[in-house]
Amino acid sequence: MNRQLFISLDGAKGTGKTTLLEAITQALRADSHKVIRLSEQKSDPFRGEIMALVNELVRSPTRDLEFRVCERFADSRRWISQNVLAKQPHDSIILIDRWYPSDAAFRRIVPFAEILQLNIDRKVRVPDLHVAVVTSPEVSWARAMARRRGLSSTVIHKFEEHIACTQAFERATAQHGWMLCRNEGTIEDATKQVITEIHRVLKGEDARD
Repeated sequence: MNRQLFISLDGAKGTGKTTLLEAITQALRADSHKVIRLSEQKSDPFRGEIMALVNELVRSPTRDLEFRVCERFADSRRWISQNVLAKQPHDSIILIDRWYPSDAAFRRIVPFAEILQLNIDRKVRVPDLHVAVVTSPEVSWARAMARRRGLSSTVIHKFEEHIACTQAFERATAQHGWMLCRNEGTIEDATKQVITEIHRVLKGEDARD
């Protein structure tokens, strides 16, 4: 590898992204790759201010307020792109837990096409591979409810809302050609799906070199 490979894992709540990210990390490191694991939430120094806006949006949902939330997230991603991603080793594989595709699931009013354009206009880094981690709403809801922290969502509280988020995300996945990883079987199967696609991307990079 002669440059960074940037990969995002996105999806609705309870689809197993964090568990899958850990398994992918171990598999890549076992294959002698230099892997950097990041979380959008933990890398964002403005997250407290943004969540205050999100909480306001939950209480009083309007298009203007949701658009402000989307703008703030895009501004944060620009900051992360410039101040976190750019400073990682040039020969590393960067795996990030959530990036802008997740907005396709969690935003209710602003169309994802507008959100995507916000990120493009702010020169937010585009992942080399978007991994859309999905399950049926029933599976992800059951997984989330089995966790001690539950669904752990500011914007989703009812199963009907979770269904709508899942469906919105799958529509965006199909529309934008993100890699679909259906994570309803074993973690080994899901990991193999993603690792195979990563190797395909790496081979493409080598061919261009």
